Amino acid sequence: MSETTEDQNVRVAAICDQLITLEGPLLPILHEVQEEFGYIPDGALQTIAKKLNLSRAEVHGVASFYHDFREEKAGKHVVKICRAEACQAMGADALGDKVRRHLNVDWSQTTADRKVTLEPVFCLGLCACAPAAMIDGKVVGRVSADRILEKVGS
Repeated sequence: MSETTEDQNVRVAAICDQLITLEGPLLPILHEVQEEFGYIPDGALQTIAKKLNLSRAEVHGVASFYHDFREEKAGKHVVKICRAEACQAMGADALGDKVRRHLNVDWSQTTADRKVTLEPVFCLGLCACAPAAMIDGKVVGRVSADRILEKVGS
């Protein structure tokens, strides 16, 4: 049974009410909404805007600026490959190309079977262990395409 937009909006409003007293509550609210649903539902933006006395455009601007916020649910596994200079120097471009070809997706896309979402990231702080990736929230240094694909079962 899928959840209705109205049910989502009630839950988003409750999150807003819980966090509205924080200084600068927009980012914590967006993080909590994404934690709750796995993404930021479109209807949530208007609910958040009303609760914070902001325009929907202002809330959308913040949500779309930060790459961690999603407009749709991610796959079962989320793979983030570092694209920063140190990782590029150590083969991250070839790594990304091989993973994209194998999964048949581009950056910021999810496989047709909803198993893997592939995202670029611009520094994981593992420059000395490049190339680096984050697989399901765990950072992996000196990573290979085979290791990534093994971890996500592809």
